[in-house]
Amino acid sequence: MQKLNILDKQLLTITINRLCQQLIENHQNFENTVILGIQPRGVFLATRIQKQLNELIGKNIPLGKLDITFYRDDFKRREVMASSYAMDVPFIIENKKVILIDDVLYTGRTIKSAMEAMAAFGRPAKVELLVLINRKYSRELPIFADYIGKSVNSLVSEKVIVDFQEQGAKEDNVWLLK
Repeated sequence: MQKLNILDKQLLTITINRLCQQLIENHQNFENTVILGIQPRGVFLATRIQKQLNELIGKNIPLGKLDITFYRDDFKRREVMASSYAMDVPFIIENKKVILIDDVLYTGRTIKSAMEAMAAFGRPAKVELLVLINRKYSRELPIFADYIGKSVNSLVSEKVIVDFQEQGAKEDNVWLLK
């Protein structure tokens, strides 16, 4: 199996900076805006985005961690019980602008599950999707991101791996396994 580096540490930093600038351009003072990271790896990205935005705009943007384990459409079909992650949404999202963050957009099923999980916390005024990697040509559902770090042409047989130092990786990298 061939391992191709599509974002190294330096490019990842540049990409996150660009995504933050795009968010500032569209949200300006982030009034009535919250960030939700999808567990697990979306939370690592959401935390980085939130930290950088807080530094750039001088304001603390609320951050939540959304667990979609029990909202997945394949939850009951699994032979092995799926383990869940911490759900930490310390705010009501009713009438808020929500920036939903995940590491990789692939089939769209994770985002569908996240939308269902969000309903437990209210009805947002608007939901925008930010992803680090957009796997083109693999969507099973009509879901598209508003903010994309990098789009990748990939086959169904290929895999995108996002390594963050926060999760124990030696260095930040994004890989395409062919």
